[in-house]
Amino acid sequence: MTQLVALGAMLDVPVDLNDVAGGNGHLFVRDGVGVAGQGQALCVPASRVSQVLTQVDLLDSVAHPIAIGAIPFRSEQDGDFVIPATTVEKSHDGSTRLTAIGPDKTSAQRTLESSLQQLAGASRQPAASANSFSVAPLTPIDTYLAAVTKARDAVRAGRLTKAVIARDIVVTSDQPIDLHAVLLRLKASFGSSYRYSFRNFVGASPELLVQVDHGTLRSHPLAGTTPRTGDPATDIRMAEELLASEKNQIEHRVVVDMVHDTLLPFCSYLDWEPEPSVVPVANVQHLGTRVEGRLNQDVHCIDLARLLSPTPALGGFPRTEALELIAGCEGMDRGLYGGTIGWCDAAGNGTFAVSIRCALFNDDRTMARLFAGGGIVAESEPYSELAETQAKFQAMLSAIIRP
Repeated sequence: MTQLVALGAMLDVPVDLNDVAGGNGHLFVRDGVGVAGQGQALCVPASRVSQVLTQVDLLDSVAHPIAIGAIPFRSEQDGDFVIPATTVEKSHDGSTRLTAIGPDKTSAQRTLESSLQQLAGASRQPAASANSFSVAPLTPIDTYLAAVTKARDAVRAGRLTKAVIARDIVVTSDQPIDLHAVLLRLKASFGSSYRYSFRNFVGASPELLVQVDHGTLRSHPLAGTTPRTGDPATDIRMAEELLASEKNQIEHRVVVDMVHDTLLPFCSYLDWEPEPSVVPVANVQHLGTRVEGRLNQDVHCIDLARLLSPTPALGGFPRTEALELIAGCEGMDRGLYGGTIGWCDAAGNGTFAVSIRCALFNDDRTMARLFAGGGIVAESEPYSELAETQAKFQAMLSAIIRP
């Protein structure tokens, strides 16, 4: 295996992680806190991330190697993670750390010095553009409606408690789409979501799958959705209806129970809110329940992420039966959509979000494939579910399409 060495430096200049990632780097950030990387010191499968990170030789006390990556919806597929050649990490206390990694000290030192010079310069801003766009469904609407009906009927027959049915659309542009500009638009509209960019996979997820922070464990499962209209009185009324909805409460409870039951064996205690609250995002509102506990054993964040994903919020319950139904009727390969994306370090700390509100761009970035879905229970109505996906698509559509 390739031996890596790491050097670090604390930064005293203001840094925007979106600018560090730009259009070709990697990003995972929420409210200005997170990580951004450039280049690639090493690419490893998810199953080997912990082992590889622990073998990086730290040449000072500042260096903090991390891996950024994604696990597909089908979690039996390993997923890829990148250890960036350069990583900038911003913490809750306001500190900013630069880590450079290379095959030897000379290479790492050269990378560190070059990165310090770049970060001290003016921030990079994307150029203005005037693309023309078209939007079309990839999954035929009739296929989607039939899949929702089949999932609902399976729940009514008692074969499932819940199944999540999704569909995809494609945005086509006459010019390459600037991912840096997309990230900045997501920052403006979805700054409190987990915004990410990894190998042309970009999104803004409101849902925390799992976070490990020096032994403290957190999760914030979301399930149950209603639109936001922009009118405060209407949005308050719709939030109240969401809380009162038996359909949405059932959908949400299934997810919370699974997250709790999966994490509890690793914890000395695990607390959760007794009732869900409404979590507003720019374009929709969700039911959410915060979960927090304390680990009682040495377990890596990436291993917990792989155990949890896909949650019933993206797959269904029971998991095996729901995934079989999805594979048989949805009519598409989800890829990274519905899995998890995030970062982790050698000590097992890290943060992973559910991979939703996302788009996968082609290599020349003239096309973007967008995904949206919803939980189907006994009371689900196909055209209402279609409307919910339309609301969810707006997160990425508004960040991509500009006149």
